[in-house]
Amino acid sequence: MKQIEFVTADQAVSHIPSHSHIHLSSVASVPHCLIQALCRRADAGDVTDLHFHHFHTEGPAPYSEPRYEGIFFDQGFFVGPNVRANVNAGYADYLPVHLGETPRLYRTGAIKLGAALVNVSLPDKDGFVSLGTSVDCSVAAIENAPLVIGVVNPNVPFSFGNLIPLEKFDYLVSDDTPLVTADFADPTPTEKIIGHNCAGLLEDGDCLQMGIGALPNALAAELGTAKNLGLHTEMFSIGLLRLIRKGVINGACKKIDTGKVVSSFLLGPQEVYSFIDHNPDVLMRDIEYTNNPYNIARNPHMKAINSAVEVDLTGQVCADSIGTRIFSGTGGQLEFVRGASMSEGGKSIIAMASRTLKGKSKIVPALNTAAGVVTPRSDAHWMVTEYGAVDLYGRSLQERAKLMISIAHPDDREDLDRAAFERFGPHYHNFSI
Repeated sequence: MKQIEFVTADQAVSHIPSHSHIHLSSVASVPHCLIQALCRRADAGDVTDLHFHHFHTEGPAPYSEPRYEGIFFDQGFFVGPNVRANVNAGYADYLPVHLGETPRLYRTGAIKLGAALVNVSLPDKDGFVSLGTSVDCSVAAIENAPLVIGVVNPNVPFSFGNLIPLEKFDYLVSDDTPLVTADFADPTPTEKIIGHNCAGLLEDGDCLQMGIGALPNALAAELGTAKNLGLHTEMFSIGLLRLIRKGVINGACKKIDTGKVVSSFLLGPQEVYSFIDHNPDVLMRDIEYTNNPYNIARNPHMKAINSAVEVDLTGQVCADSIGTRIFSGTGGQLEFVRGASMSEGGKSIIAMASRTLKGKSKIVPALNTAAGVVTPRSDAHWMVTEYGAVDLYGRSLQERAKLMISIAHPDDREDLDRAAFERFGPHYHNFSI
C-alpha cells in the first residue's frame, strides 16, 4: 500500500513547480490553507507562473489579485463575485466551457495539470475519503494530475457518489477551517410571482433541476403540496432541502438513481452540508455525470429551471455577461436545457424578472453588443416572468416577438413592439398568435 505523508500546508505546496496548472476544489470547499501557503511562496519569490482552474469559489481569491500579476493567473470555468472585478480588469480570466465538459479538459490533456488541490472528509474505515460538498471536476483532476494534495478537514461532510482512496494522494494536510456558508435573501414579491408562474408548469412526479438563490427558493415554496418529485441537478440549497425533508422530493418516479437526490456541488447554510453527511440517499457525482444531457433526459418529465441576464425577442438567452463584461459563465444551462427538452414530458424553462433592479427591461430587441449567447434561440422553449409564461418552441421569429412582448413589463411593451415592427416590417402586425 502506498504510504501517504501528512505534512504542513507549506511543505505540501513546496512540491508544486513553477509554470504549473493547478486545479482547486470549488464553491464552499476551497482549500484555503493551501492557497495561503502558495501566497507565502509567492511573497518569498519562490514560485512563478501558476495558473488556477476551478468553478466559482467562495472566500478570498488572492490568486486573481493584481499584486500577484505574473506569479498567479486565474483561469476559472465560472466567475463568482470574488474574482469578477479582476477578470474584467484583465488580471484574471474566464475559460468558457459547459461545466459538464470540464472533466474532459483534464482527461484529454487540453489543460495539462501540474497539481490538484482538494478539500476532503475524514476517511472511513476502509481508507476512502469524500469530496463532500463539491465533487465538480475534482475526480478528473485527481485522476490526471501528477501531484495530488488533499486537505483532510472534519468539516467536510462525508458524501456518497464519488469516494477517493487515500492512495490517490501524494500528500495530506490536516485543517479544520469551516466551510464557507451562504444565506440567501428572502424572495421579493416579484420573485414570488415568478415562482408561482413556474410552478404552474410543473406536475407531480416531475424531476427537477434548479439553481440556488431567492428565485429557486420562491419556486420551492410553491411546491409544498406536490408529490413524488425527483431531483437531478448540478447544485441545490436550502429551499429544495426543505422539500426533501417534507417528502415532497423523494425520487420515486426517477428512472435512473431512483429514490436518490443527485447533485455535484452545494452552497448554503451549514444545515445543507450536515444533511448530506453520511446520507446514502444523496449522491454527489462528477459534473460530467450530472450535466450530461443524455443522463438528464433518461429521467422522464425533467423540468429544468434556469435564469437569464437578458433575452432578445427571438429567444436568444444571455446568462453569462453584460455586454463585454463577464458576470458568471456558461455553467450547465444549455446542458440542462437540452436534457430537459429531450426528456419524455420534459420542459426547459428560463425564469427571470421582466426588469433589472435599475428598471431596465430584460427582454430586449437585441442582446447587448458582445453579450454571450448561452442558450441559442433554437433551443429556447418556455420563458417565464412575473407577467406570465410563454412557449417559444415551434414558433417563428415574429410569433416569438409577440409572445416575448406579452410577458415584458407593461411599460416596456410599446417600445418593444415598435422595435419588432422596425425589424420585421409592416406585415408584423397582420397576424395574431
